[in-house]
Amino acid sequence: MKKVEAIIRKSKFDDVTEALEGIGINFFTFLEVSGHGKQKGDEITYRGSHYDSGHIPRLKLEIIVPEEKLDQVISTISINAKTGRIGDGKIIVTPVDAFIRVRTGEKDDDAL
Repeated sequence: MKKVEAIIRKSKFDDVTEALEGIGINFFTFLEVSGHGKQKGDEITYRGSHYDSGHIPRLKLEIIVPEEKLDQVISTISINAKTGRIGDGKIIVTPVDAFIRVRTGEKDDDAL
């Protein structure tokens, strides 16, 4: 199993989640996050003064997937999160040692 973390634009969230549901991924967590990369944050003007907000709001999806669905999930996110502009996001993949459903005690693939 793998954990896929995708940091995407808020405006692409519905497109990405609908596409994931279309390939059978119905379980994921999302969080509101902020940060910056090459794009940097927006400059805000308030009463004539300019301020650098220093961050860009994004959403972070966390998805646990079996190995056989990994490439399909990455492709689905990449296609549906892409605008072609700087700041489209990142995808991070890490191994998952264990996945346990609290209610039943099922483990790994059975818990998905």
